[in-house]
Amino acid sequence: MVILSYSAIRSFFRMHPEAEDALNNWYRTVELAQWKNFHEMKQVFNSVDAIGNDRYVFNVRGNKYRIIAVIKFKARTVYIRFVGTHSEYDKANADTI
Repeated sequence: MVILSYSAIRSFFRMHPEAEDALNNWYRTVELAQWKNFHEMKQVFNSVDAIGNDRYVFNVRGNKYRIIAVIKFKARTVYIRFVGTHSEYDKANADTI
C-alpha cells in the first residue's frame, strides 16, 4: 500500500518517543500489505474498525494509540488523517478528520 503521510507519524512520536517502535511497525506492515478489501486487512489487524466514509481506526500498542486512516483499496492508498493517544481520539470527530 502507498501511505500518505509518514510526517503525521513522525510528528507524533517526536512528542511521544515511546510510540516510535509501535508506529513504525504499523507503518511497515501496512506498506507491505496488498489488501484488496476490509476483510483482508482485518486478518492482519484484528482490532481495526471501519467507521464509514472509507475511514478505519487502528489500535496501536495495545490500544494506547490510535490511527485514523482513509483507505482506498482500489488505488492501494492509505491516507493518515489522525495519530494520537486514546484520550485524544475520544475527543476527536473521526467522521470529519
